[in-house]
Amino acid sequence: QVQLVESGGGLVQTGGSLNLSCEASGGTFTNKGISWFRQAPGKEREFVAQISWDGEVSYYGDRVQDRFDVSKDKTKNTVYLQMNRLKTDDTAVYYCAARLRAGWFGETRSEEYDYWGRGTQVTVSS
Repeated sequence: QVQLVESGGGLVQTGGSLNLSCEASGGTFTNKGISWFRQAPGKEREFVAQISWDGEVSYYGDRVQDRFDVSKDKTKNTVYLQMNRLKTDDTAVYYCAARLRAGWFGETRSEEYDYWGRGTQVTVSS
């Protein structure tokens, strides 16, 4: 059974950084990838970034591409989201997600993902 576990959230001031982790298990992720989404109170779930399981290919949402960096530890089943120059608008619960069917790359619609972690809260204070 696929399990995704996020960690690394917390409280940070505007302009600060956080590094989130997503540990994946129980599935065959070869030729697939892991995506990050976020959801702020009262808003829809928003695509943030994604990376292939081999760590070679990544894709970012427009609002974060110049500030966030997604990476994959090739020795572990762990994907990271390094978030820099954080803004109050980045406050949200951050989730990692997996789609183990074809067509995962570039898929930004949350409803197309099959597996989700429970999320980790990121709060950016002014």
